[in-house]
Amino acid sequence: MRGKPAPKRDIQGDVKYNDVTIAKFINYVMEEGKKSRAEKIVYDSFELIKEKTKQDPRHVFNKAIKKVSPLVEVRGKRVGGANYQVPFQVRGERRYYLGCNWLIKAAQDRRGRSMAEKLAAEVVDASNGEGAAVRKRESVHKMAEANKAFAHFSR
Repeated sequence: MRGKPAPKRDIQGDVKYNDVTIAKFINYVMEEGKKSRAEKIVYDSFELIKEKTKQDPRHVFNKAIKKVSPLVEVRGKRVGGANYQVPFQVRGERRYYLGCNWLIKAAQDRRGRSMAEKLAAEVVDASNGEGAAVRKRESVHKMAEANKAFAHFSR
Protein backbone atom coordinates (compact mmCIF):
# COMPACT_ATOMS: atom_id res chain seq x y z
CA MET A 1 0.00 0.00 0.00
CA ARG A 2 1.43 3.35 -1.00
CA GLY A 3 0.92 6.48 1.05
CA LYS A 4 -1.65 6.99 3.75
CA PRO A 5 -5.21 5.73 3.69
CA ALA A 6 -7.78 8.39 2.81
CA PRO A 7 -9.27 10.06 5.90
CA LYS A 8 -12.90 9.33 6.80
CA ARG A 9 -15.03 12.35 5.98
CA ASP A 10 -17.84 13.46 8.24
CA ILE A 11 -21.18 13.36 6.45
CA GLN A 12 -23.69 16.03 7.36
CA GLY A 13 -27.32 15.13 7.96
CA ASP A 14 -29.81 15.26 5.12
CA VAL A 15 -31.83 18.38 4.28
CA LYS A 16 -35.25 17.30 5.55
CA TYR A 17 -34.64 15.14 8.64
CA ASN A 18 -31.04 16.13 9.51
CA ASP A 19 -30.22 12.41 9.84
CA VAL A 20 -26.79 11.06 8.84
CA THR A 21 -28.09 7.56 8.01
CA ILE A 22 -30.64 8.96 5.57
CA ALA A 23 -27.97 11.21 4.04
CA LYS A 24 -25.80 8.13 3.45
CA PHE A 25 -28.77 6.27 1.97
CA ILE A 26 -29.40 9.17 -0.42
CA ASN A 27 -25.75 8.99 -1.48
CA TYR A 28 -26.13 5.23 -2.14
CA VAL A 29 -29.27 5.85 -4.26
CA MET A 30 -27.52 8.60 -6.24
CA GLU A 31 -26.48 7.77 -9.81
CA GLU A 32 -24.18 9.82 -12.05
CA GLY A 33 -23.76 12.51 -9.39
CA LYS A 34 -27.41 13.60 -9.52
CA LYS A 35 -28.04 14.16 -5.82
CA SER A 36 -31.22 16.22 -6.16
CA ARG A 37 -32.79 13.37 -8.14
CA ALA A 38 -31.77 10.85 -5.46
CA GLU A 39 -33.17 13.11 -2.72
CA LYS A 40 -36.48 13.36 -4.60
CA ILE A 41 -36.67 9.55 -4.92
CA VAL A 42 -35.95 8.96 -1.22
CA TYR A 43 -38.22 11.71 0.10
CA ASP A 44 -41.08 10.66 -2.22
CA SER A 45 -40.70 7.07 -1.06
CA PHE A 46 -40.77 8.27 2.57
CA GLU A 47 -44.05 10.10 1.86
CA LEU A 48 -45.49 6.90 0.36
CA ILE A 49 -44.32 4.91 3.40
CA LYS A 50 -46.03 7.45 5.65
CA GLU A 51 -49.29 7.04 3.70
CA LYS A 52 -49.12 3.22 3.66
CA THR A 53 -48.12 2.53 7.25
CA LYS A 54 -49.39 5.64 9.11
CA GLN A 55 -46.06 5.62 11.00
CA ASP A 56 -42.94 7.78 11.01
CA PRO A 57 -41.05 6.81 7.81
CA ARG A 58 -37.69 7.08 9.59
CA HIS A 59 -38.82 4.46 12.12
CA VAL A 60 -39.98 2.11 9.33
CA PHE A 61 -36.73 2.72 7.40
CA ASN A 62 -34.50 1.99 10.42
CA LYS A 63 -36.50 -1.17 11.16
CA ALA A 64 -36.07 -2.29 7.54
CA ILE A 65 -32.31 -1.64 7.61
CA LYS A 66 -32.01 -3.61 10.85
CA LYS A 67 -33.84 -6.60 9.31
CA VAL A 68 -31.84 -6.50 6.06
CA SER A 69 -28.31 -5.89 7.39
CA PRO A 70 -26.20 -9.08 7.64
CA LEU A 71 -24.30 -10.14 10.75
CA VAL A 72 -21.92 -12.52 8.93
CA GLU A 73 -20.74 -12.91 5.35
CA VAL A 74 -18.48 -15.31 3.49
CA ARG A 75 -15.26 -14.35 1.74
CA GLY A 76 -13.10 -16.53 -0.44
CA LYS A 77 -9.74 -17.52 1.01
CA ARG A 78 -7.06 -19.55 -0.74
CA VAL A 79 -5.36 -22.10 1.50
CA GLY A 80 -2.92 -24.64 0.09
CA GLY A 81 -4.25 -24.61 -3.46
CA ALA A 82 -7.91 -24.82 -2.44
CA ASN A 83 -10.44 -22.01 -2.19
CA TYR A 84 -12.63 -21.93 0.91
CA GLN A 85 -15.66 -19.78 1.64
CA VAL A 86 -14.74 -18.51 5.11
CA PRO A 87 -17.41 -16.82 7.28
CA PHE A 88 -16.46 -13.43 8.75
CA GLN A 89 -18.33 -11.07 11.05
CA VAL A 90 -19.42 -7.88 9.32
CA ARG A 91 -18.33 -4.51 10.73
CA GLY A 92 -21.02 -1.93 11.49
CA GLU A 93 -20.25 0.39 8.58
CA ARG A 94 -20.20 -2.42 6.03
CA ARG A 95 -23.36 -3.90 7.56
CA TYR A 96 -25.21 -0.64 6.91
CA TYR A 97 -23.77 -0.38 3.40
CA LEU A 98 -24.80 -3.93 2.47
CA GLY A 99 -28.28 -3.46 3.90
CA CYS A 100 -28.83 -0.26 1.93
CA ASN A 101 -27.36 -1.72 -1.22
CA TRP A 102 -29.56 -4.83 -1.07
CA LEU A 103 -32.66 -2.66 -0.48
CA ILE A 104 -31.84 -0.50 -3.50
CA LYS A 105 -31.06 -3.47 -5.76
CA ALA A 106 -34.25 -5.29 -4.69
CA ALA A 107 -36.27 -2.13 -5.40
CA GLN A 108 -34.67 -1.77 -8.84
CA ASP A 109 -35.49 -5.38 -9.70
CA ARG A 110 -39.20 -4.92 -8.91
CA ARG A 111 -41.55 -4.58 -11.84
CA GLY A 112 -43.77 -1.61 -12.31
CA ARG A 113 -43.88 2.01 -11.38
CA SER A 114 -41.45 4.75 -10.43
CA MET A 115 -38.33 4.13 -8.38
CA ALA A 116 -39.83 5.97 -5.39
CA GLU A 117 -42.84 3.61 -5.34
CA LYS A 118 -40.67 0.52 -5.74
CA LEU A 119 -38.32 1.69 -2.99
CA ALA A 120 -41.22 2.45 -0.64
CA ALA A 121 -42.73 -0.99 -1.25
CA GLU A 122 -39.39 -2.71 -0.63
CA VAL A 123 -38.74 -0.77 2.60
CA VAL A 124 -42.21 -1.59 3.93
CA ASP A 125 -41.76 -5.28 3.00
CA ALA A 126 -38.32 -5.37 4.62
CA SER A 127 -39.63 -3.81 7.83
CA ASN A 128 -42.23 -6.61 7.94
CA GLY A 129 -39.49 -9.24 7.42
CA GLU A 130 -40.43 -9.98 3.81
CA GLY A 131 -39.12 -9.03 0.37
CA ALA A 132 -36.12 -9.80 -1.79
CA ALA A 133 -33.62 -7.92 0.40
CA VAL A 134 -34.52 -9.99 3.47
CA ARG A 135 -34.25 -13.18 1.40
CA LYS A 136 -30.77 -12.07 0.29
CA ARG A 137 -29.72 -11.63 3.94
CA GLU A 138 -31.08 -15.07 4.82
CA SER A 139 -29.21 -16.69 1.93
CA VAL A 140 -25.95 -15.02 3.02
CA HIS A 141 -26.49 -16.22 6.60
CA LYS A 142 -27.29 -19.72 5.34
CA MET A 143 -24.08 -19.75 3.29
CA ALA A 144 -22.06 -18.66 6.34
CA GLU A 145 -23.73 -21.36 8.47
CA ALA A 146 -22.94 -24.03 5.86
CA ASN A 147 -19.27 -23.00 5.78
CA LYS A 148 -18.86 -22.67 9.55
CA ALA A 149 -16.36 -25.54 9.48
CA PHE A 150 -13.84 -23.27 7.73
CA ALA A 151 -14.08 -20.48 10.32
CA HIS A 152 -10.65 -21.40 11.68
CA PHE A 153 -9.14 -20.05 8.41
CA SER A 154 -10.34 -16.55 9.25
CA ARG A 155 -6.86 -15.37 10.31
